[in-house]
Amino acid sequence: MDYKDYYQTLGIKKGASSEEIKKAYRKLAVKYHPDKNPGNKDAEEKFKEINEAYAVLSDPQKKQQYDQFGSTGFHQRFSQEDIFRGFDVGDIFKDLGFGTEDIFSRIFAGGNFQQGPRFKARKRRGEDFTMDMNISFREAAQGVEKRVAYIRDGVREELSVKVPAGIANDSKLRVAGKGGQGTAEGPAGDLYLTVKVGADPVFTREEDDIVVERAIRFSEAALGTSIEVPTLDGNKRIKIPAGIQPGTKIRLKGFGFPHLGKNTRGDLYVRIVVTVPESLTESQKKLLKELVAAGL
Repeated sequence: MDYKDYYQTLGIKKGASSEEIKKAYRKLAVKYHPDKNPGNKDAEEKFKEINEAYAVLSDPQKKQQYDQFGSTGFHQRFSQEDIFRGFDVGDIFKDLGFGTEDIFSRIFAGGNFQQGPRFKARKRRGEDFTMDMNISFREAAQGVEKRVAYIRDGVREELSVKVPAGIANDSKLRVAGKGGQGTAEGPAGDLYLTVKVGADPVFTREEDDIVVERAIRFSEAALGTSIEVPTLDGNKRIKIPAGIQPGTKIRLKGFGFPHLGKNTRGDLYVRIVVTVPESLTESQKKLLKELVAAGL
């Protein structure tokens, strides 16, 4: 459904001052008032439109919501009852020499505008908010409590959010009741945080397992050796069996990411990379030729 632009309806630009809004409304209200246009349905419809536009743009809170969400988004959050709640043009119309109650009661089907239109408000749930929250790789592994700041209905708010250990990238955390305020005592919406887990320079995550690459020399791969490897719990020394092939993964059980909501963990895999020297000394070349002659 297409909704009219309130600024266009009043013939003003977005950002107009409250005085400019009021002046534009007074001018159009005189032009399209039913007393000046008896029996003119087009003028009556225009009169409705300018009053609806003024009801929103003359109210700082409603205007802020309209400017923030646009016409369509605003109408998804506000019913006509919400729009006209507290709207009172009695003084303006008295200044212009018009009455108010009979006119508005007729064209708005019974609304009482003497003290502002009175509608039975319909409860409406507040809007859900979404935002990203950045955490590091190790914070995702260990769990963390983060401070989150955001704008809620025009007011800056801060809250602490607990991020559970083992959370995955792009997971969503729900903070109940911290979204937009409801109307007519309706419940507030929720705040949804999309967790963005940063990359780690050492580890790669594969679901709840972790992979780390370690390079060894050809001689170490052939003869076997022991090396230190990093884990989330500190360095650990492991044995490399003789004859290990490039790309082989050695498993360290229980050294991976925590399983979300559990006391168990995934595994750490050490992927072995065998390095090949880019240059050799003469003595190294001689030794390698001897190895070739020996069938290696």
